[in-house]
Amino acid sequence: MERYVVTGGAGFIGSHIAERLLREGNEVCILDDLSTGRSENLDALRALKLPGRLDWLQGDIRSREDCLRACDGASVVFHQAALASVQRSIESPAETTDVNVVGTVTVFAAAKERGVRRVVSASSSSVYGNSPSLPKHEGMPTLPLSPYAASKLALEQFARVWSETLGLETVSLRYFNVFGPRQDPNSQYSAVIPLFISALLAGKRPTVFGTGEQSRDFTYIDNVVAANLAAARCPHPGGAAVNVACGDRYSLLTLLEALGRILGVKPEPEFRPARVGDVLHSQASIEEAKRVLGFTPAVDFDDGLRKTVEYFRRAS
Repeated sequence: MERYVVTGGAGFIGSHIAERLLREGNEVCILDDLSTGRSENLDALRALKLPGRLDWLQGDIRSREDCLRACDGASVVFHQAALASVQRSIESPAETTDVNVVGTVTVFAAAKERGVRRVVSASSSSVYGNSPSLPKHEGMPTLPLSPYAASKLALEQFARVWSETLGLETVSLRYFNVFGPRQDPNSQYSAVIPLFISALLAGKRPTVFGTGEQSRDFTYIDNVVAANLAAARCPHPGGAAVNVACGDRYSLLTLLEALGRILGVKPEPEFRPARVGDVLHSQASIEEAKRVLGFTPAVDFDDGLRKTVEYFRRAS
């Protein structure tokens, strides 16, 4: 039984990574302080009665002691813990930097001290900023527009330094608009798909910031989990930062139309002014993910939306 650590494992993405590892019969330590993660996700993992062993350490990634305890005996750390909202980072830039940068360095240092083989870290497509060039590829300049995006770029740089200079294998995954079951629809910082689905299920008008023509490379959670496992097992990633996405893009209005078809309703969005720090268009090149990780997405946009709607219908 191999031991893994998932920081932020009570969150949306982290809990899905933990579930996959537990299904494979591994020992998984979740390090989470529940500041943004949810105890309901831990309960859901326990209720599945998976063959692996789940340990939960309620702790802070900025705490050296908590990180050392979590990393003890682990082979790989999946570093998902973060304050993960552009809007929140604009409101609280110092807190976002403290958690996402200081916390990341603390995780790396503990992993190195405990002999962890590799750390796979969650980065973000937001590091590219508002460059009009599409699709976004890893050789492009990075131009963060928010403290959150800047903190993720800093994470990537620290990961590269730890890999090249300090002897810890690392790889950073630039997520593009991940969605799926367990995504929280109740926070003001929630992602757009659970907010849209929840509004439509409740018979309310979904809120669209801006014109709705802004586009995203929406990526179903199963693809992200597969990319994380590939990143943990691929040979010699060398501190690379790699896009994780499907390589397509859809506007918010197209997304609403698709959700309306699935739910059998006609969405009537309420438009509000565009938000500061939001990127207009985002689409990934995934050639590097294929080359470095051996990753290709298995679940497309439409199938992912149907699975997500089914989950929220059951949960409502």
